[in-house]
Amino acid sequence: MRRILSVLLLLGMIGLGGAWAVTRPTPLPADSLAGLTGDPARGEQVFWAGGCASCHAAPEAEGEDRLKLGGGLRLPSPFGTFVAPNISSDPEHGIGTWSALDLANAMQRGLSPQGRHYYPAFPYVAYANTTLQDIVDLKAFLDTLPAETTPDQPHDLRFPFSIRPLLGGWKLLYAGKGFVLPEPSDAQIARGRYLAEALGHCGECHTPRGPLGGLNRDQWLGGAAIPAGEGETPNITPGGLDWSATDIAFYLETGFTPQFDSAGGEMASVVKNMAHLPAADREAIAAYLKAVPAVE
Repeated sequence: MRRILSVLLLLGMIGLGGAWAVTRPTPLPADSLAGLTGDPARGEQVFWAGGCASCHAAPEAEGEDRLKLGGGLRLPSPFGTFVAPNISSDPEHGIGTWSALDLANAMQRGLSPQGRHYYPAFPYVAYANTTLQDIVDLKAFLDTLPAETTPDQPHDLRFPFSIRPLLGGWKLLYAGKGFVLPEPSDAQIARGRYLAEALGHCGECHTPRGPLGGLNRDQWLGGAAIPAGEGETPNITPGGLDWSATDIAFYLETGFTPQFDSAGGEMASVVKNMAHLPAADREAIAAYLKAVPAVE
């Protein structure tokens, strides 16, 4: 009996060791940003395209207040409630002491400067496709924004989702998959793919998820249940959205639909972000949405 227990214990330890090896945090190499310098002006465009203000500014913030990134937005989900953190330039409560590499690890690997896994309520699955140059530029812009002293609030998650190391296994299943739409030959669609799939993370809201919260890429942008449990986001593929590319670009700028309705809910905040982008970028997103496979 002792021998059997010893063998079982050994096998358990081997299994745990293997699981840790496969799911352990893997940050970017230390020299990943060698030769890159940040440009705050370019970083501002990355900021708006990435929707940073939508989660990290105070709820209902308007105008210049959308640049005050003290966090606090509560994001209900089937796993519990996530709370957006302070990402202002404050050195104590925000990310003022972070390096550009710290931000790159957060966005591309879903890791904190201490090597802890972030929950995918922070859309690093999409941001992983962001270029390192854009991340360096974004950090340069974030450093120019006001310091907010709002302390971070803890997430309120149900067991076992509160066990953070399990996220290593989640990432193994769902992260690092790359772009959904194959590399387009058309430069405008390629730009739209980058804006929509990487920075804009449109799939995070418009793509259905499985039981563990991973995106169902076979139904990309085909509409999904709202995590809070009320209503659905629409199908924005050609199988569900019959707007012209001009209609889509106009909506992203103004929030007005071809039916003379206006954007509401979380989409209203997205429009506020998109309105800061050049017209060519909104047109590129529209061209991309016309090019993705239709979900009927």
